[in-house]
Amino acid sequence: MHAEFDGKENEELEALNIEVAVAGRMMTRRIMGKASFVTLQDVGGRIQLYVARDDLPEGVYNEQFKKWDLGDILGAKGKLFKTKTGELSIHCTELRLLTKALRPLPDKFHGLQDQEARYRQRYLDLISNDESRNTFKVRSQILSGIRQFMVNRGFMEVETPMMQVIPGGAAARPFITHHNALDLDMYLRIAPELYLKRLVVGGFERVFEINRNFRNEGISVRHNPEFTMMELYMAYADYKDLIELTESLFRTLAQDILGKTEVTYGDVTLDFGKPFEKLTMREAIKKYRPETDMADLDNFDSAKAIAESIGIHVEKSWGLGRIVTEIFEEVAEAHLIQPTFITEYPAEVSPLARRNDVNPEITDRFEFFIGGREIGNGFSELNDAEDQAQRFLDQVAAKDAGDDEAMFYDEDYVTALEHGLPPTAGLGIGIDRMVMLFTNSHTIRDVILFPAMRPVK
Repeated sequence: MHAEFDGKENEELEALNIEVAVAGRMMTRRIMGKASFVTLQDVGGRIQLYVARDDLPEGVYNEQFKKWDLGDILGAKGKLFKTKTGELSIHCTELRLLTKALRPLPDKFHGLQDQEARYRQRYLDLISNDESRNTFKVRSQILSGIRQFMVNRGFMEVETPMMQVIPGGAAARPFITHHNALDLDMYLRIAPELYLKRLVVGGFERVFEINRNFRNEGISVRHNPEFTMMELYMAYADYKDLIELTESLFRTLAQDILGKTEVTYGDVTLDFGKPFEKLTMREAIKKYRPETDMADLDNFDSAKAIAESIGIHVEKSWGLGRIVTEIFEEVAEAHLIQPTFITEYPAEVSPLARRNDVNPEITDRFEFFIGGREIGNGFSELNDAEDQAQRFLDQVAAKDAGDDEAMFYDEDYVTALEHGLPPTAGLGIGIDRMVMLFTNSHTIRDVILFPAMRPVK
């Protein structure tokens, strides 16, 4: 309504004699004797009502309207006009109560300010905070945009199990449940990866899934135990193809949703319009810890000494690759503000990624970072069944040594690889963190409608 009629003068509206019917929540009311102004809000925005006693059926103004409260849901009918201040309004000829609100709006609609209350009572937050409503509209646009982007490139959207006998596809602590009919312990999935790659084995060469993952780990401004991921797998491609696809995805979404390729996040302007920076893990360590002797990263004892000198507790189960990765995360990750790809991840921390042809100690893998946090992870997939089986065994050994985030051995997945997985590249993107960037939100709870919360005692 605003888009169509805001640009017209009152004389034009009077000549058009436009009658409209609207419904929404009463957010403000100014009673001035025999006439009042009301602000009505619905999902599309707000519209002002001009309510005059003599223009309504007898008794409606004094006996009904004056007794209604802010927060009540009303239906109204009348003609469009503009006030002397130029505000598009409806001159009401009919007005009725559709739903009575039994509880008042928070703080007379000025906004629900208590952060915890906003998360626990999201419905009140959405009623009273324009910013929150916009955040979740943008989230919906991002999800729709990703789907359109993927379909346009020949990908098929699929669904894979949320409950799994063996949790796989990531290094994380799972939630455990019990299937009564099967008398079987099962796990909420930590990632859909191994099932999606089974589909590639089966001949679906381009697949993607947008769905929930569950990880039984800490809650922070960056982590929620239930979160949304998009994972894709593309046959006859490698990780370099995914780097190009990732850049294009972010650039396209920014342009389509925000109308520009520059995104404001805090006091920084993120530029999705230019090529993302690319660094190897070791280059990033050197860049942000210049005193590092690169030769020390090739020796277990030297790397361990560096790690301990910067406050990292080295676990007994860690090898050199894990130590180098921990050093990178400690010294470099927070500095990766502009979009940056980090490549050459050690094989030790990449149990599902293909080894590099030149250096088998590293993999053809990248993670990409924006705003000092990881947004996604991609790699050329390991399709050697024997190598995969050995890496699963290494993960089992790590789990036995105390690493409760190490992967399980998935025999059926190894069997699937034995039937032949074509050269394939896979990518996972955290949707919640992407929404944080696009909406300038600095805690993950602000972009999840109903985040995990402790029960109120």
